[in-house]
Amino acid sequence: MTPIQVLLADDEAMVRAGVRAILATDAGIEVVAEAADGRQAVELVRAHRPDVALLDIRMPALDGLAAADEIATVAPATSVIMLTTFGDDDYIARALGGGAAGFLLKASDPRELIAAVHAVAAGAAYLSPAVARRVIGSYRDAGLGRATRARQRVQALTGRERDVLALLGAGHSNAEIARTLYLVEGTVKAHVSSILTKLDARNRVQAAIVAHEAGLPGDRSS
Repeated sequence: MTPIQVLLADDEAMVRAGVRAILATDAGIEVVAEAADGRQAVELVRAHRPDVALLDIRMPALDGLAAADEIATVAPATSVIMLTTFGDDDYIARALGGGAAGFLLKASDPRELIAAVHAVAAGAAYLSPAVARRVIGSYRDAGLGRATRARQRVQALTGRERDVLALLGAGHSNAEIARTLYLVEGTVKAHVSSILTKLDARNRVQAAIVAHEAGLPGDRSS
């Protein structure tokens, strides 16, 4: 099986070395390039087309958030994980709103990093537990109005698309959704693409948030 190809971007060489050492413990992951700033990260993604880009937020030349935006344009097949010391709510919102598929704190358990790389490479989203609690809490605090709007948005979906969205919201990958709903994976990808368009969501994380807000269950089997 071909290893998951990863680009690592952080302006601190020691941090890059540490992250690279963690990823090297998994034979299914290969670091194919490293960048010391956001601009270099974008250019290396353009050149290598990795499956996953791990980006620090605070970098010179171009910060990680801006780099993630550019990567979404130049290499839309590359999934972005923000890996940072900072868990500020504004950073989280901007990263997820900008198309990142994952958000991890550098203080996270090393096993979370490996799990996140595998998850986003498989088409799922990944938030470290601490970040997930803050995201869910912020949306819960927004009140019933947000839930009502989410249910209205979901009404635009077909029944099968709602089934797919429910499982997507529960964190399942395309392959897992296909097995649960007895579909081929290509059909699931087509449904996910349609769901993102109809919900006006930039990525799976935003779609998953809509699923949670709308109260969709994640255990449908038909």
